[in-house]
Amino acid sequence: MDEQALVADALQGNVDAFNRLVLAYQDMAFNLAFRMLNDDDLAADAVQNAFLSAYRNLRAYRGGSFKAWVMRMVTNGCYDELRRQKRRPTIPLEPQNPEDGEEIESADWLASDDPQPEQAFDQAELEHALQHCLENLPPDFRAVVVLTDVQGMDYEEVSRAVRTPLGTVKSRLARARQRLRDCLRQFQELLPAQFRLTGGERR
Repeated sequence: MDEQALVADALQGNVDAFNRLVLAYQDMAFNLAFRMLNDDDLAADAVQNAFLSAYRNLRAYRGGSFKAWVMRMVTNGCYDELRRQKRRPTIPLEPQNPEDGEEIESADWLASDDPQPEQAFDQAELEHALQHCLENLPPDFRAVVVLTDVQGMDYEEVSRAVRTPLGTVKSRLARARQRLRDCLRQFQELLPAQFRLTGGERR
């Protein structure tokens, strides 16, 4: 995909060209936002706002990786939401009964009635552990590890996406990975055997 050509066409009023860019990166953007916020609706809002901002400010784009430019907008939107959450009351983990507003004490709401293959169950356990550990990272650490290890962006793209020097990105990534390893050791008995970290093992 020729990003620069699509951007040039979009600047000439070709909405379809911009839509092609959206289609190319919307899944990546949503995955980043969800990993940052752990909420489908908030992630969807962050992605929508990022692409709207990108379209409205397209003339401010100065070349380079369009992907990194958009991911920076998504990341900034997530940072803003995380700051807002700090000012809000804590939301209880247990959902409320819509009839009386009381919290549901049973954890049955977490379970699905649908039969799950063992592989899917193992993946769900791993996903839960990873997301828990990601949420315990500082937002700037979380952003670089998601962009690099989940989204597969290279260091230069991540540096542009988070507007942080390359050396700082590498330092944050190394520290984030170490924190994730340390955190995941708490879940060894819950994780599938192939994902367990034993002894001094480093992956």
